[in-house]
Amino acid sequence: MLKNLLPLLQGAQLSLFGQEPVPARSEAEVLQNPRAQRELSLGEHRVAYELKRARRRSIGFVVGAQGLRVSAPRWLPQADIERALHHKADWILRKLVEQRERARRVEAARIEWRDGASLPYLGSPITLRLEPQRSGVQFDEAERVLRIGLPLAASEEQLRDTVQAWLKRRARADFEPRCQRFGAALGVQMTQLRLSSAQTRWGSASVDGSIRLNWRLIHFAPAIIDYVVAHELAHLREMNHSPAFWAVVRSVLPDFETARGRLREESIVSE
Repeated sequence: MLKNLLPLLQGAQLSLFGQEPVPARSEAEVLQNPRAQRELSLGEHRVAYELKRARRRSIGFVVGAQGLRVSAPRWLPQADIERALHHKADWILRKLVEQRERARRVEAARIEWRDGASLPYLGSPITLRLEPQRSGVQFDEAERVLRIGLPLAASEEQLRDTVQAWLKRRARADFEPRCQRFGAALGVQMTQLRLSSAQTRWGSASVDGSIRLNWRLIHFAPAIIDYVVAHELAHLREMNHSPAFWAVVRSVLPDFETARGRLREESIVSE
């Protein structure tokens, strides 16, 4: 029966890729999905998953923030779906664990909007200080303190909006020179820089030469910002992720893999 499933698996739609084994666990765990209608034991884990039946020829597996979603042909018996799940168990479990760890990183990155709290700026923490006697916002580089002209009783929303406005101004001021520098090095012309507030993307490039960069990159170290800028500008020469594209990136960032690896460990700061 497994032999008959191979054509289905070969056509499976996977949202993430990899073949590394799942790290060993000392005790059974339940990997949940709030939309799940079914559960299955995979190794030492109990996996809840959402099953969607559709007019399709293959089984599709998607591991996202909610958990595991399986799409299967309407005619396929449930027993065959479960065999396919066991066949992809290592991949499924590893991706579910990765999603859980990512959720933990997002929670750890959550900012508390209060006097004395800290947030990352260009890769290092800065402290927020409410100073009612002050006007506007001033950054003390030496002390790594952001002095904010708001009353001590200011609401979280007031503080968040004021600090985010400052961060966005700093993001544009920081990103534009980087874009000009890497654009010149790559021989491309950026026509427009726009700041994005996307929750899942760090940047994008359009064939008209416009670039979008997530303003929250200002939280990260300069080397990571350089990588995202170079990555998007390289798309103005190669609108793909082919070997030729990565050669373009490498031409201006010979060790870009280091920054790319660090970026994969980062989470968009939760605000």
